[in-house]
Amino acid sequence: MRAAVMPEDGDRLEIRDLDLADPGPGQALVRLVASGVCHSDLHVIEGTLPVPLPAVLGHEGAGIVEAVGPGVTRVQPGDHVVLSWVPSCGSCFYCGIGRPDMCDDAFAIQMSGSLPGGGMRLSDGEEQVYHFLGTSCFAERTVVQERGLVPIRRDVPLDRAALVGCAVTTGYGAVMHTAQVQPGSRVAVIGAGGVGLNVIQTAALAGARQIIVIDRVPEKLALARRFGATDVIDAAHLDDLVTPVLDLTEGRGADYSFEVVGRPETIEAAYGMTRKAGMTVVVGIAAPHEELSLNAFSIPAQSRILTGSWYGRSVPDVDIPAILDLYMQGRLDLDGLISHRYALEEINDAFDAMRRGELARGVIDFAKTREAGA
Repeated sequence: MRAAVMPEDGDRLEIRDLDLADPGPGQALVRLVASGVCHSDLHVIEGTLPVPLPAVLGHEGAGIVEAVGPGVTRVQPGDHVVLSWVPSCGSCFYCGIGRPDMCDDAFAIQMSGSLPGGGMRLSDGEEQVYHFLGTSCFAERTVVQERGLVPIRRDVPLDRAALVGCAVTTGYGAVMHTAQVQPGSRVAVIGAGGVGLNVIQTAALAGARQIIVIDRVPEKLALARRFGATDVIDAAHLDDLVTPVLDLTEGRGADYSFEVVGRPETIEAAYGMTRKAGMTVVVGIAAPHEELSLNAFSIPAQSRILTGSWYGRSVPDVDIPAILDLYMQGRLDLDGLISHRYALEEINDAFDAMRRGELARGVIDFAKTREAGA
């Protein structure tokens, strides 16, 4: 089967024919229908997110179960599924306190490049190929542990469902679970990419009365208005992102500020535009070596909450079906998130477009891939 492999050297993905072993105990084989192109994958390509290589990237996907290994009860062949890159164990300390997003076992899998127990199913001849975040969605097929699969209703288009594997759930959860945005509140969002748009539309769903969106790309700001932004700020030529938000909020600042870029300077700006006793939520993923500089006095004196949001603090088994129900009810827009579709062979074009700021969400369409290979 064909897959997009990130080699140990270089900055481009390579399309290779790989071997995929049958699913082992507790695992399932999934035929991918669609995979979203996420900035976290770009972090690996650019070397700012260190993971074992070579690896098949991709962590935002949906498909159909084709086979299951011994002992699998969660899914069966024919099931439509969304892949989850936080396959919580349900028994560690964090799962026990209701924070499966912080699951120790899931984190170990994410960083190891393998499946539970150290098993690997991908290879290129004699060379072992690592699994990325336990999912490896940039492939025609993948083997995933069963707890990393969420069965979904069959009437949802799988290209839309794929986005719920990361971008939608991350943005939705940041608003609903991490911040718990209240009706009538004021929200600021830095970054109107795939995750940021879901922060915006979920804030609107939660009843925020003002949603201020900051980005450097005019097309993204126009899209932000479609998803619920009441005010937009073009940051392309601004050194100060805080003052425009203060001007739009009578000098007080936002009740909730969301940073969805992953840079120290924008995290600091998000904190600065949050009102006293408000909340700053960091959703963007910065490089591991980067650090922040915050005024120490402001932390107690202004009593702001500064917190992170990993996967939206979601419970995938609960949140993914709920999000898809909201989509089918017309209350969340997943259609408008897909700005471009690519065959697997065009995946580097997708990341080039992401670098240029042209994508809301690019999607790898495996039907298009199979047609190209026919």
